[in-house]
Amino acid sequence: MTLRDKLAAQRIYILLGALFITSLVVSNLIFQKFFYWYPFNFEIFGSKLFEISVGILPYPITFLITDLISEIYGKKRANDVVVVGIFASLFSLLIIYAAGNVPATSWSYVNDDTFQLVFGNSMIAVFASMLTYLFAQFVDIQIYHFWKRLTKGRHLWLRNNFSTWFSQFIDTFTIVFLLCTFEIIEWANFKGLLVSGFLFKVIVAACDTPFLYLGVYFFRKCFHLKVNEEIDLL
Repeated sequence: MTLRDKLAAQRIYILLGALFITSLVVSNLIFQKFFYWYPFNFEIFGSKLFEISVGILPYPITFLITDLISEIYGKKRANDVVVVGIFASLFSLLIIYAAGNVPATSWSYVNDDTFQLVFGNSMIAVFASMLTYLFAQFVDIQIYHFWKRLTKGRHLWLRNNFSTWFSQFIDTFTIVFLLCTFEIIEWANFKGLLVSGFLFKVIVAACDTPFLYLGVYFFRKCFHLKVNEEIDLL
């Protein structure tokens, strides 16, 4: 690769990292709103499919991005993005804590009670999310590269879905368990939210596979990469 190509690849890597961090932090801030999507008239453990947190919407994007980075830039670069995401989450937690402890003015559109209602549980959520996210992302990257080595860079759909499904189950189980433990949601909703959240992520993972193929095709065409070849950044 030429120096110009490496600089272009580095800029794309930074952009992917920014999208990853944004998706992660936003998912921690909006998690308290739950929405419904009823494609089937079906209930699991007393909960209808699907009743899930809006925080789940941007979260699968992080797994798509780490899979793309793993495929093109390698395992180390994918792990680097995960670590940066942890620091971004901690920093957002610090900002929320500081914002919640300064008094609102009498004319503030958002008063202290409203702010605490919306963001009061964010500290617990970010803490719980960081634990699950850190573990799940590293599991995803490890499994992805295991299948990549085993298939010698072929069968992209296999490593994308198998790594994401397994890591997403770990993530969903742990975050729902912690939120129930911290009494943010009731234990009666545990099984329903676990199954709904995991099935939703499985559907999203299957749907994002064409986008991963498209991204990999773009990189290989633009940077003349062979199958299983990775970009070595500066």
